[in-house]
Amino acid sequence: MTGVITRATAVPAPGLPDRVTIYEVGPRDGLQNEQAVVPVAVKEEFVRRLLAAGLPLVEATSFVHPRWVPQLADAADLMTRLGADGLDCPVLVPNERGLDRALELGLRHVAVFASATEAFAAKNLNRTLETQFAMFEPTVERALAAGLDVRAYVSMCFGDPWEGPVAPEQVVGVGQRLLAMGATQLSLGDTIGVGTAGHVTALVEAFTAAGTPLDRLALHFHDTYGQALSNVQAGLRAGVTTYDASAGGLGGCPYAESATGNLATEDLVWLLDGLGIEHGVDLGALVATSSWMAGQLGRPSPSAVVRALAQSTS
Repeated sequence: MTGVITRATAVPAPGLPDRVTIYEVGPRDGLQNEQAVVPVAVKEEFVRRLLAAGLPLVEATSFVHPRWVPQLADAADLMTRLGADGLDCPVLVPNERGLDRALELGLRHVAVFASATEAFAAKNLNRTLETQFAMFEPTVERALAAGLDVRAYVSMCFGDPWEGPVAPEQVVGVGQRLLAMGATQLSLGDTIGVGTAGHVTALVEAFTAAGTPLDRLALHFHDTYGQALSNVQAGLRAGVTTYDASAGGLGGCPYAESATGNLATEDLVWLLDGLGIEHGVDLGALVATSSWMAGQLGRPSPSAVVRALAQSTS
């Protein structure tokens, strides 16, 4: 039997960034959509293994009310167990109560979660598109005053299952308001995975035309229609250098049934390796971590790269 090729052959393409940042969301965005609650000890090991694999940013959890996302009810316990190793792990804080918990633990990076559409703002935030900002403003203001870094997610940037296609200018309007509040980065989410390469290009160009620097943008793709890696390539050509991804392709969105798994971090790493783009992640360690987590969850990983390489790293 022939051996398994464990790394993509690097063939750089002109006009692409030399290096990108991978923002790992598996422990939060991945596990929040699990039907069963994952033990906190498993979550702790998951985060530690991802950090050890070289991922520079690992979003660990969310301080959301357990009634809405019971899978993350152990957020404070997890961050306490991580101790000093978790201080630089971002956490999602939906409101000031969530921020209070992050501040009590001495955490340094938080994120808020906005909607680009009226329908999703109502279903996810129980707010209108306009009144959602009143919830974020005091949270962002207090976080910045305390010296924390604040990221802002914008969901439904490409399409909404209740409203249909979403115009780039609508997304830009939401994003510009979050940046004006003081968010250091916008993560533009294709929550239900309907985006295509041309749409990605148009959205990034709409932001840059509005004066948004490319280093303030991140892209967050779901692979519902198999377009995530194609969309990453469009983002790279447009100059975006931060990409969200989830180890093993875990996750989705608990408020949108059509939102299936996130872009798998391993699949992203393989693409970047093939393009000769630096990222700092140990693919073998990452595959071993996702294989281990798949065992904890009792099902195979949806990541194509994990499936291809799992045997060679086990």
